[in-house]
Amino acid sequence: MRRGAGISGIQKKQQTKTNFNKVAKSIQDNQIQLLQTQLSQFQINLEKFAAKHKNDIKKDPVFRAHFQQMCSKIGVDPLASNKGFWAEFLGVGDFYYELAVQVIQVCLATKASNGGLIEINELRSSVEKMRGNHLQSISNDDIIRSIKTLSPLVGKGCYTLIDVGDKTLIQSLPREFNMDYLKCLEVAEVQKFI
Repeated sequence: MRRGAGISGIQKKQQTKTNFNKVAKSIQDNQIQLLQTQLSQFQINLEKFAAKHKNDIKKDPVFRAHFQQMCSKIGVDPLASNKGFWAEFLGVGDFYYELAVQVIQVCLATKASNGGLIEINELRSSVEKMRGNHLQSISNDDIIRSIKTLSPLVGKGCYTLIDVGDKTLIQSLPREFNMDYLKCLEVAEVQKFI
């Protein structure tokens, strides 16, 4: 067995390494180009789907939630921004901001009776009554998304979601919930009293 000795052996190894790097770069460039093509085609198909089902996305809260989940799995958030292409295209950008204002109104109106802690179904029901029948139906998912749009606007501890057992509560007043308080809520949920 012959070894590559001396300068010629080193030069052969460098040439081989250079050739491998060129081939690797070529493969990488091809894969990037293919991925960009696939993403462009996917965006076109997603836009066609959204155009075809635009009314369903606006009117049906269950369909809207499924569409949002599908998009979030691929890293697209069409309903999050009121300035983006998707929000403009679908006309739902302001939907969550308007809903957030209505959530705040209900929370402020009920804080004297519930201490700033309201169950999500009760909140949704109150918001639906406020909205009347002429506006889009809303779901708990819509309420949750609208509350998340408030996070940059409100202080820490305001308008947060708290899961207690199988219920979701919205805390509209700033306060720290320690584990004792949460345990009391869980016991009250199960036993209906403390």
